[in-house]
Amino acid sequence: MLNIVLFGPPGAGKGTQSQKLIEKYNLVHLSTGDLLRSEIAAGTKLGLEAKQLMDKGILVPDEVVIGMIDTKVKQHRSAGGFIFDGFPRTVPQAQGLDKLLQDNETEISCMIALKVDDEELTKRLLLRGKTSGRPDDQNEYLIRKRVQEYNTKTAPVADYYAGQGKFYAVDGIGDVEYIFKQLCQQIDALKEKN
Repeated sequence: MLNIVLFGPPGAGKGTQSQKLIEKYNLVHLSTGDLLRSEIAAGTKLGLEAKQLMDKGILVPDEVVIGMIDTKVKQHRSAGGFIFDGFPRTVPQAQGLDKLLQDNETEISCMIALKVDDEELTKRLLLRGKTSGRPDDQNEYLIRKRVQEYNTKTAPVADYYAGQGKFYAVDGIGDVEYIFKQLCQQIDALKEKN
């Protein structure tokens, strides 16, 4: 099973690249953002709680997110693999994901990080906010807070996977196809090794 953590700050291009990787490698997309937004749209208790936190730029609690992911993994037992987009965001989440996958008799194959500087991220998110309808993409203060939260809490996850020999970085600035080609080179090299 090919299980990829596609990593990067908000606006790095994870959603765009995930779709391309899903098509090429026949993976199931696991985006915690999409899972949360569908709960919000459905008006569930979890969705309303998540919306209050997200509107303040605060991350949703680990146990909630891990529970949603476990449900999705169990629904797709016969999949060729998963691409985790926007998760894990902290080392405890990465440890929880490792345990969840081990319980499901699989593991993370690699983490690939899209590297993009903070100013480029802010520009991208403000631009995305004009068409996405997402309030957290329309407020520069909240955008900068999300990026700062990523840099503080999420970046250490790269060290966690590096310690397992599973971390790779790709330049996330440039043409979409150029970035995709770099991602595929990393994945194909990994598949040849295994």
